Amino acid sequence: MAFVQIIEFATSKIDDMQKVGEEWEAAAGADRRAGRRVMCADRDNPGRYFNIVFFDSYEDAMKNSNLPVTQEFSQKMMALGDGPPSFHNLDVIDDRT
Repeated sequence: MAFVQIIEFATSKIDDMQKVGEEWEAAAGADRRAGRRVMCADRDNPGRYFNIVFFDSYEDAMKNSNLPVTQEFSQKMMALGDGPPSFHNLDVIDDRT
Protein backbone atom coordinates (compact mmCIF):
# COMPACT_ATOMS: atom_id res chain seq x y z
CA MET A 1 0.00 0.00 0.00
CA ALA A 2 1.35 3.43 -0.92
CA PHE A 3 2.28 5.76 1.91
CA VAL A 4 2.58 9.53 2.23
CA GLN A 5 4.31 11.44 4.98
CA ILE A 6 3.57 15.12 5.50
CA ILE A 7 6.13 17.00 7.56
CA GLU A 8 4.75 20.29 8.80
CA PHE A 9 7.31 22.79 10.07
CA ALA A 10 8.05 26.46 10.61
CA THR A 11 11.29 28.19 9.72
CA SER A 12 12.63 31.63 8.95
CA LYS A 13 15.49 29.93 7.07
CA ILE A 14 13.71 28.16 4.21
CA ASP A 15 16.60 28.63 1.76
CA ASP A 16 18.98 26.93 4.21
CA MET A 17 16.40 24.20 4.86
CA GLN A 18 16.05 23.50 1.13
CA LYS A 19 19.85 23.39 0.72
CA VAL A 20 20.13 20.77 3.48
CA GLY A 21 17.34 18.78 1.78
CA GLU A 22 19.24 18.83 -1.51
CA GLU A 23 22.42 17.74 0.30
CA TRP A 24 20.49 14.84 1.86
CA GLU A 25 19.22 13.72 -1.56
CA ALA A 26 22.78 13.70 -2.93
CA ALA A 27 24.19 11.91 0.13
CA ALA A 28 21.43 9.28 0.26
CA GLY A 29 21.81 8.50 -3.44
CA ALA A 30 20.44 5.11 -4.46
CA ASP A 31 19.64 4.18 -0.85
CA ARG A 32 16.85 6.73 -0.57
CA ARG A 33 13.36 5.26 -0.63
CA ALA A 34 11.36 8.44 -1.17
CA GLY A 35 9.81 8.69 -4.61
CA ARG A 36 8.27 12.07 -5.13
CA ARG A 37 8.60 15.07 -2.84
CA VAL A 38 6.57 18.28 -2.90
CA MET A 39 7.51 21.28 -0.74
CA CYS A 40 4.70 23.74 -0.07
CA ALA A 41 4.56 27.14 1.61
CA ASP A 42 1.44 28.03 3.58
CA ARG A 43 0.03 31.07 1.80
CA ASP A 44 -2.00 32.10 4.87
CA ASN A 45 0.78 31.60 7.43
CA PRO A 46 4.17 32.90 6.24
CA GLY A 47 7.04 30.84 7.60
CA ARG A 48 5.00 27.61 7.77
CA TYR A 49 5.78 24.82 5.31
CA PHE A 50 4.70 21.32 4.38
CA ASN A 51 7.03 18.72 2.91
CA ILE A 52 4.91 16.01 1.28
CA VAL A 53 6.89 12.82 0.61
CA PHE A 54 5.59 9.83 -1.35
CA PHE A 55 6.72 6.23 -0.75
CA ASP A 56 5.78 2.90 -2.28
CA SER A 57 4.95 1.58 1.21
CA TYR A 58 5.14 2.31 4.93
CA GLU A 59 8.03 -0.16 5.13
CA ASP A 60 10.00 1.83 2.55
CA ALA A 61 9.34 5.01 4.53
CA MET A 62 10.71 3.39 7.69
CA LYS A 63 13.80 2.13 5.83
CA ASN A 64 14.32 5.66 4.56
CA SER A 65 13.94 7.12 8.05
CA ASN A 66 16.43 4.65 9.48
CA LEU A 67 19.20 5.42 7.00
CA PRO A 68 22.19 6.89 8.87
CA VAL A 69 22.31 9.75 6.37
CA THR A 70 18.64 10.53 7.07
CA GLN A 71 19.32 10.62 10.81
CA GLU A 72 22.27 12.97 10.28
CA PHE A 73 20.44 15.40 8.02
CA SER A 74 17.28 15.30 10.13
CA GLN A 75 19.26 16.83 12.99
CA LYS A 76 20.55 19.58 10.71
CA MET A 77 17.04 20.35 9.50
CA MET A 78 15.61 20.40 13.02
CA ALA A 79 18.24 22.98 13.99
CA LEU A 80 16.93 25.25 11.22
CA GLY A 81 13.31 24.96 12.34
CA ASP A 82 11.43 27.43 14.50
CA GLY A 83 10.22 24.68 16.82
CA PRO A 84 9.71 20.95 16.32
CA PRO A 85 8.06 19.59 13.16
CA SER A 86 4.79 17.67 13.11
CA PHE A 87 4.59 14.40 11.20
CA HIS A 88 1.43 13.13 9.53
CA ASN A 89 1.72 9.48 8.43
CA LEU A 90 -0.89 8.54 5.85
CA ASP A 91 -1.79 5.26 4.16
CA VAL A 92 -3.06 5.95 0.65
CA ILE A 93 -6.47 4.32 0.26
CA ASP A 94 -7.42 5.98 -3.03
CA ASP A 95 -5.31 7.77 -5.65
CA ARG A 96 -6.89 9.22 -8.76
CA THR A 97 -5.54 11.37 -11.55
